[in-house]
Amino acid sequence: MRARLLAELAEPGSASSLAAKVGLPRQKINYHLRTLEQHGLVELVEERRRGNMTERVMRATAASYVISPAALGAVAPDPSRAPDRLSARWLIAVAARTVREVGELLARATKAGRRLATFAIDGEVRFASAADRAAFAEELASAVTALVAKYHDEAAPGGRPHRVAVTVHPTLWEEKP
Repeated sequence: MRARLLAELAEPGSASSLAAKVGLPRQKINYHLRTLEQHGLVELVEERRRGNMTERVMRATAASYVISPAALGAVAPDPSRAPDRLSARWLIAVAARTVREVGELLARATKAGRRLATFAIDGEVRFASAADRAAFAEELASAVTALVAKYHDEAAPGGRPHRVAVTVHPTLWEEKP
């Protein structure tokens, strides 16, 4: 229900207008809106007097959302629990950590009215064989390790550590019936 309300709030709306759209009582909509607001997913646009009550008009705070693995608490994927860099569990744990960390950094930057400096590369490569894939992974690991060694300065005054994560996984394809 909350996901549906977020989708409806791409355009500002009140509990009354949302209740009519989704078929729930206004009181239930208000309950869900308060929860979404507490988590920073919706924000107040305006308050209007309607008779003897104040109508709150809300809107979603973003056009799309990614749920942070931090919401899963102790069962969230964690790289320290799956330290095999060739396993799918490791890749998911690293990706989950990236979502959690970058999401938190973005929230902090937005609150401070600043931009967050990031960099990402996305591409696709087709390997002729498993041996080619293994050789590629080895060369990629060597290249990244060399770059990290070249630019890492543990003693840099005012330096700020950055996380480097590189993933290689098969792309999704449509299965033919």
